[in-house]
Amino acid sequence: MERNTLWAIILSTAVLIVFFGLQSKFMPKQQPAQQTEQVTESTENASDKNVSQLAENELAATAENPLMQEFVSDASQAEETYTIITNKVKVTFTNRGGDIIGYELLEHLDTDTGKGVEMADNISESNRAFALSLGGTKNLPLNTIFTARKIDDYTIGFFYTAQKSINGQAQKDFTIVKTYSFKPDEYTFKLDVTIDGVPAFEGLNFDGVAYSLRTSPQVGPHYNRKVDRYDVRQFMSYSGEKYKKILLGENQQKTYDKSWVWTGIAGKYFEILVIPSDPAKMANDVEYSSKIEHNNYANAQARFSRLPIGAGQTTDTYYVYIGPRSEKELAKYNVEENNAWKLSGMKLGESLDSSGFFSWLEVILKFLLEQIYKLVKNWGVAIIVLTALLKFAMFPLTRKTALGTAKMQQIQPQTQALQAKYKDNPQKLQQEQMKLYKEIGYNPMAGCLPMLFTFIILYAMYRLFNNYFEFRGAMFIPGWIPDLSKGDSVATLSFNLPFNFGNQIRLLPIIYVVSQILFSKFTQNGGTASTSQTQMKMMMYGMPLVFFFIFYNAPAGLLIYWIVSNVIQLAQQLFINHTIKNKEPTLVVAKNGKKRK
Repeated sequence: MERNTLWAIILSTAVLIVFFGLQSKFMPKQQPAQQTEQVTESTENASDKNVSQLAENELAATAENPLMQEFVSDASQAEETYTIITNKVKVTFTNRGGDIIGYELLEHLDTDTGKGVEMADNISESNRAFALSLGGTKNLPLNTIFTARKIDDYTIGFFYTAQKSINGQAQKDFTIVKTYSFKPDEYTFKLDVTIDGVPAFEGLNFDGVAYSLRTSPQVGPHYNRKVDRYDVRQFMSYSGEKYKKILLGENQQKTYDKSWVWTGIAGKYFEILVIPSDPAKMANDVEYSSKIEHNNYANAQARFSRLPIGAGQTTDTYYVYIGPRSEKELAKYNVEENNAWKLSGMKLGESLDSSGFFSWLEVILKFLLEQIYKLVKNWGVAIIVLTALLKFAMFPLTRKTALGTAKMQQIQPQTQALQAKYKDNPQKLQQEQMKLYKEIGYNPMAGCLPMLFTFIILYAMYRLFNNYFEFRGAMFIPGWIPDLSKGDSVATLSFNLPFNFGNQIRLLPIIYVVSQILFSKFTQNGGTASTSQTQMKMMMYGMPLVFFFIFYNAPAGLLIYWIVSNVIQLAQQLFINHTIKNKEPTLVVAKNGKKRK
């Protein structure tokens, strides 16, 4: 091995070691903020057992919230859980607040638990899914025992008669009813919130808000921000015309103060979207939170408020989608005949994570991928075939760019001579350079356009392969690549590797680095020697080494695309190098600027 090459590898490794060392010293793990409420018992596994009575916790909570002191339940009532099972979901309720404490997607397996994906994640005694708070989003949820009634196999209701203390005497004020309705084959359920008996002289108005609701504290599957670098938690709202996506760091809060027709939270493959039947009744204060409140695990929760309610009885209806972040499922709610709730024009597909301006290209690539899958019946093979087709389709552009680069390398002495001669006259230098380019038939812009198009394709492919729902759980090679949405695995260790690699030994990142080095080596050998061999070697060996650390836990589908792309590009580059070598004598330029054989 050459001395410069060895130094390139040593320097690249040293840079990485110093970087991760400084990161651990100067950017230590963020400690959770001191919490204002005490959690004495976890309900994380509430779907498997009854939750214990919370009378003492309820009294502690009301002491912190003056508004809640006016509404205290009968502590003698026992807490119970109820379950509704459809073809799609298993939902567990508690009569404490009439809230959801378990929401399992039956058709989508969580490989870590062996059960369906749990969408009611990070549930605690003080924060449950679809809990109701009187007043704004910062108020604690009702922690009282509701009376439960299971109306049928797919409908359950909870009601509570609020007692307001006036001059020390309990007085009936109003009744709160929460009714959950499900359909056998729907990921969307209906939540009706009924407020009855509000006095005409008061209404239900606490500082401009009647009540607030919240989504689940977190979206499943369980999210490890450090290891799952290719996963994400996104907060989103849609106004009917404009889609807004908000990303929060750990332990943060942000308020979206615009009008909205639906809002929610999405992970990489699953999401929760809340659609009020009458958006005009909703306040413009959706609060998004990634606060750390339970088990040292950050939330990903949306809380939203209903505007004040007048006298009499009022029922507010919310449709809640909890399921795959999949175009196939979300598109059902654009046409009423395609869903059991007869919803239309919801445009839930806006919540998909697409390439933005280049989303049209992603749609085309997705269509091609799906057509290939129909033939080969394996998503891994479909990735390989689509990558090969695209690389061969783009080969004319690749070849044109490579030949243009070769011409530039061959006239490098002439270019350097012009730069020395006209170093004090930039305008004259540019004229002479353009004249030289014209003589050899080279157009600088012609070389840029193919590169730009190649980059656009690469970006769209990356977005597609990193977010496509069908890759989740899709097996390519049993025992090695059982899930294209996760990293491959050849061995599992009993301890975690450094640099947040986790405990898996992976082969695909190594294959990727080797393919990238080989491609870079042959690309650089395609023309004359560079003026800075050391810099080239740093790029050749250093960058793939950096990518190894970045892409170690990348989805297998994404790495397969990159590896196949590199292998095909390598073969194409060898062919181009051979073509350039045969054409070299015809490209030599004399000192007078004229071609000669």
